[in-house]
Amino acid sequence: MKILLLKDVYHLGHAGDVKKVADGYGRNYLIPQGYAVLATPGSLKQADAIRTKAEVVRKQLNTEMSAVAERINGTWITFASKAGETGKLYGSITSQMVADKISEKAGVEIDKRMIDIQPIRTLGEHKAHVRLTIDIVPVINVLVHREGETPNIGGNEDAEAAVEETEAAETAE
Repeated sequence: MKILLLKDVYHLGHAGDVKKVADGYGRNYLIPQGYAVLATPGSLKQADAIRTKAEVVRKQLNTEMSAVAERINGTWITFASKAGETGKLYGSITSQMVADKISEKAGVEIDKRMIDIQPIRTLGEHKAHVRLTIDIVPVINVLVHREGETPNIGGNEDAEAAVEETEAAETAE
């Protein structure tokens, strides 16, 4: 099925692009959500207008989100969790938990669907990608350590400062 994208779709394309997608994906998700229309000769005439309008909106959104991306790129967030002898967590750290911590730090509402990470089930350092826009994807460092222990970061001063801030905030609560 050929479709014309009306909005930017992550991992698919930008608004105004004509893409070939699976019938079910187009019929059941893209078209009902308003992300695309069928690529008919009439709709293809509108592709340039859609592309230029979306480009203006994308540039404005990128300038707004670039400041947020600079603020959160490379930051460390920490979680204290109960874990077994092998380092496996009793439970997991979810994308919702990561989004909440990032929202606290950045002062901007981050949705859990913007976080590209599988649930964390082991102790240690992990990376999470935050999709602010289709073009801006900063990386967050997530440190999971055992409850009651000080985290082992490996000499990173920024991470140690972030851990100290987090621990001070946790004890204040």
